[in-house]
Amino acid sequence: MARGCNVWCIVSTVLLLFLNLKPLICGESQVPCYFIFGDSLVDNGNNNDLLTQARANFPPYGIDFPDGPTGRFTNCRNMADILAELLGFDDYIPPFATARGQDILKGVNYGSESVGIRDETGQQLVFPRPYNIP
Repeated sequence: MARGCNVWCIVSTVLLLFLNLKPLICGESQVPCYFIFGDSLVDNGNNNDLLTQARANFPPYGIDFPDGPTGRFTNCRNMADILAELLGFDDYIPPFATARGQDILKGVNYGSESVGIRDETGQQLVFPRPYNIP
């Protein structure tokens, strides 16, 4: 009996992950705001204006996204975008680098490529800073 339950749990989880359930979702947003922390898996453009090679605001990134390359390290939406849609948000959560005013009240995406716990994470992607600039 326990084995059958485990199989049913796995099958139902796979179905929920791979089916587009958006047409079945009705009603208001389930949460008032959504703050995202992470690396390139959720980055949506925070590195676009930084002096780093860890940027994705050029083709082929975003070739399937309606607005073109946005700084996401995917062809279209990332997991944070999909989750925001499933939670009932009407639009994508803005990147921290461009969020202003009322946008911050619905949440901010702090995700950034080449972040990590260790100090040396992403050091090879940063351009060297001249010594005369503080």
